[in-house]
Amino acid sequence: MPAFTAAAPGKIILVGEHAVVYGQPALAVPILTVQARAVVQADPAAASDQVRIRAPEIGLDRALGELDPEQPLARIIGLVKEELDIPQLPSLSLHIHSDIPIAAGLGSSAAVSAAVIRALAAFLGHPLSDERVSDLTYQVEKIHHGNPSGIDNTVIAFSRPVYYRKGRPPELFQIPQPFTLVIGDTGSPSLTSETVGAVRRGWEKQPERYQALFAAIGDLAAQVRQDLEAGKLQAVGPRLTKNHLLLRSLGVSTPRLDQLVETAVEAGALGAKLSGGGGGGHMIALVEKGHAETLAAALHEAGAAGTLITEVSSKG
Repeated sequence: MPAFTAAAPGKIILVGEHAVVYGQPALAVPILTVQARAVVQADPAAASDQVRIRAPEIGLDRALGELDPEQPLARIIGLVKEELDIPQLPSLSLHIHSDIPIAAGLGSSAAVSAAVIRALAAFLGHPLSDERVSDLTYQVEKIHHGNPSGIDNTVIAFSRPVYYRKGRPPELFQIPQPFTLVIGDTGSPSLTSETVGAVRRGWEKQPERYQALFAAIGDLAAQVRQDLEAGKLQAVGPRLTKNHLLLRSLGVSTPRLDQLVETAVEAGALGAKLSGGGGGGHMIALVEKGHAETLAAALHEAGAAGTLITEVSSKG
């Protein structure tokens, strides 16, 4: 039996993180320059029904039976078995590789889940739709993030720009004019479950203040979608920077994130903001295509641990 391989991209939230958990819209786009890949192949030399999982980036080389059923990779496999109504898997090996930074707001966990789900389902002869891949990935995201919005699994499973509102079908939309982002790494992990929990505690103490901030972020998401669809990139930049200020008011930014955002704007970015859960992780800057390398150098000089330049379009 041949090996089956599947890949899933990273993602960046352009506008709307945190507010999306409270019913506001958000925009996210796939980042195709980084990906998670899963390879599933039969292992006839292994013991009956043995599944071997190898994920070198996290130092994992174990048999499925040695893992807690709620360990994320074990949970992924269990969900696929349930979805396909397969009581026992054939002996197989699962190899996972990812160049998406972990705990950085780039969708690493969702990308790994989506890649594994696709590769395993195809190996078993029952490829799944994008919608089902997204739904199953969301179940695993709850292990990683506690109360995820659902946007990571959606944009990664569909591999298209997504306008997302919790509880509603995702809206895939067109970007007629591709644009360039420079992504800057703070060098500190972003633990989404912690920042989501901190925002919830703030909302419980000051519901009116937080609802106003969420609503303002949601308005920006709607405006940015209109700008992107109309090809008005110059209008998008200031909205990204305004989104950062609102996220800072929610308490999820850090001095390093603020510094890198300020550096990007001063160096000529159209706009910049933190992206993802905050508390560390990455920031993004919208730039004119020919200015990306200069801006990346400015971020490095300001202390960024690394940068990534990527072009965003409607193509998956």
